[in-house]
Amino acid sequence: MDFGFSWAGLVVGIAVGATGVGGGSLMTPILILFYGISPGVAVGTDLLYASISKAFGVGLHSRNGSMDWKLVGWMSLGSVPAALLTLLFLHGQPQGKELDQLIKLILAVAIMVTATFTLVQDPLLKLIKRNGGQMPVVVDRWQRPLTVICGVAIGVLVTISSVGAGVIGMMMLLMIYPKTPPIRLVGSDLAHAVIITAIAGAGHAGLGAVNWSMLAALLVGALPGIWLGTRIGFRLNETVLKKAIAGLLIFVGGTMLAKILF
Repeated sequence: MDFGFSWAGLVVGIAVGATGVGGGSLMTPILILFYGISPGVAVGTDLLYASISKAFGVGLHSRNGSMDWKLVGWMSLGSVPAALLTLLFLHGQPQGKELDQLIKLILAVAIMVTATFTLVQDPLLKLIKRNGGQMPVVVDRWQRPLTVICGVAIGVLVTISSVGAGVIGMMMLLMIYPKTPPIRLVGSDLAHAVIITAIAGAGHAGLGAVNWSMLAALLVGALPGIWLGTRIGFRLNETVLKKAIAGLLIFVGGTMLAKILF
């Protein structure tokens, strides 16, 4: 086991614990840009890392009753078939530079979208709260079909890039379910993330795109990092932390796009 990867796990774990932001949007580009890991292996390993690390959060939300399993089921109805079809597509592609470039391009765009959503998430929550949850974003009868469509988008994005199950999924749910308490959306989004990252990660393992020793080293750093991050988050300004993470994501995503395009 190369404990050098544990430092990456620790840094990302602290970010996730303190702000709820980070996960795949930080871990995968860190592995690619700073450790020289191939995009396919970085995505596959990060998917299983995310599934295991997020499972601890699901346990907490489940005990607190902040979980809507019906909502998780509707999201999974779209995301699981989408993930399986995306894995089938990836299995049919020759492993090489072209596939790596595709993964990096989608990853860079997903990171930029995550950064944008991170900046607007808190203002959106305040707007919903100020309006008493009465924002008529969608008609109630459209909520389930839109939830399935949301799941499809997340399933494809996560399977290719390992990004999307967290902040992007949460923003979609906030728009579809403005009357639902945000804490229930957070718990539901987290539970769905565990399911979809586990399925996508298993598919990448079938491609041979998982480094098991690196996964173990990442978890060695991540689990105490999440614990430490939650305590740091209580003592620091969460808004400032999220803006800092968003700025870092924009820098990382921009750097990756620049390397691809120029």
